[in-house]
Amino acid sequence: MKLTCNIDQRGRKARLVGGIVVGLCGVALIITGALINSPGMLIVGIFLCVTGSFMIFEGARGWCALRALGIKTPM
Repeated sequence: MKLTCNIDQRGRKARLVGGIVVGLCGVALIITGALINSPGMLIVGIFLCVTGSFMIFEGARGWCALRALGIKTPM
């Protein structure tokens, strides 16, 4: 699977902004989970951080994994 550009500027911005928001929510959950000693919250926070990082990567490269697999996305 090649990482050729398959999204336009609007899709890139949406993935970058979405990735930042998801990543910040993940950080907030990790901090909250550590403060109240909740392993479930920590796991969800880590998952959101990984997901947000991948979204930022997609936006920076101009590449969408779903489009690369042949799935049409609205943006």
